[in-house]
Amino acid sequence: MISKWLWTLRSILRQLWVRVAAYAALAMVAASAAPTLSPLVPDGWGDVLGDDAVDSVLTILTTAMLPVTTFSLSIAVNAYSAAAQTATPRAIALLQEDPTTQKTLATFLGAFVFAVVAVIGLSANYYDTGARVILFLASSLVVLVVVFALLRWIGYLQDFGRMENILDRVEEAARDSLNTRLDMPYLGGHPARDPAPDYAHDIHADATGYVQHIDVDAINTWAEDAGAQVWLAAMPGDYVTPGATLVRVNGPAPPDTGLDEVRDAFAVDRQRSYDQDPRHGMIVLSEIASRALSPSVNDAGTAIAVIDRQLSVLLDWRARREPDVVFDAVYVASVEPLDMVDAAFRPIIRDAANHSEVLERLILAFQVLRTRAPEVFDAPVGGLLDDLDNRVARSDGLSDWDLDRINRCRE
Repeated sequence: MISKWLWTLRSILRQLWVRVAAYAALAMVAASAAPTLSPLVPDGWGDVLGDDAVDSVLTILTTAMLPVTTFSLSIAVNAYSAAAQTATPRAIALLQEDPTTQKTLATFLGAFVFAVVAVIGLSANYYDTGARVILFLASSLVVLVVVFALLRWIGYLQDFGRMENILDRVEEAARDSLNTRLDMPYLGGHPARDPAPDYAHDIHADATGYVQHIDVDAINTWAEDAGAQVWLAAMPGDYVTPGATLVRVNGPAPPDTGLDEVRDAFAVDRQRSYDQDPRHGMIVLSEIASRALSPSVNDAGTAIAVIDRQLSVLLDWRARREPDVVFDAVYVASVEPLDMVDAAFRPIIRDAANHSEVLERLILAFQVLRTRAPEVFDAPVGGLLDDLDNRVARSDGLSDWDLDRINRCRE
């Protein structure tokens, strides 16, 4: 488990502007450091290159890189918009955090900043003959880096933002989140097999939004200092409002400072996060399938692709082992198979009631889950199959042939 400040720092570092700003700052340092390296240039190199050599390279960079950066940024924005319209707005965050896109835009803008700073330095006679040689070599290296980034960007754009690309990203995020949670099913605390005592004190939220991250270490430290035990009542992915219970405390009534310490351990924001919330990835996948099954889209193939990916993620489920208790004063509920399969498949069952091919793939996925881990998925899948049967029986969009195929799948 990572602390809240480290999680916040990691979230900031995923943003586009951070990488772009870092590359721009590095470019400014590189352009400004040429005079420092001037003594290393052998005599006569400046005469070989000539005074105008570096000017020509910098002119190319200054005139070309800003339009290239703007055009590339517009491509990324269009991809975000297309993802919101064809998949779901909840998938945009994964595209925005794409490292290849961020590196490409940062490289283009960094090259432009480098050239602008170098041109200003040349105009101010900041560079002597040796420094101009260093600047020429650095500019040539920047051109090579830009060409490589441009070639990689062209190849990358063939898939970036397309439906398969979006599905792959959401599947990976859902898989990583689920595996992380299965590795620490109780977030490092004790399993909350029994509820907190009735006389426990409640600590309530003072903000509105989704729980994105919980700093269990900070809660455990506070509880040990206070001589208390803490049951987490709000988990990552839960929606809380002022007055909603965050934790229940078995111990002395916490002072105001203790209330603030516990509340600060919860990161609450308007959007859900994939990191500690394995259900979120499954919900986003089901949203994509629901949109694909809408009458305006009618794309059963995408819905089937979503089911295949959800099945692949759920097949990673491992039997629970005795937890490694790191935080002795904290009690945490685990993620339940019922919650995962409901988030994944129940909306699709609702929207696929008139699509026999999608219903057949759902039945196949349920059979695989039951066969692979009956002790985990038998009961949750049984409830979903009952729901599927009820909706099929009430559907007026399935022919006798469709019903026959569905019944054969159930056998």
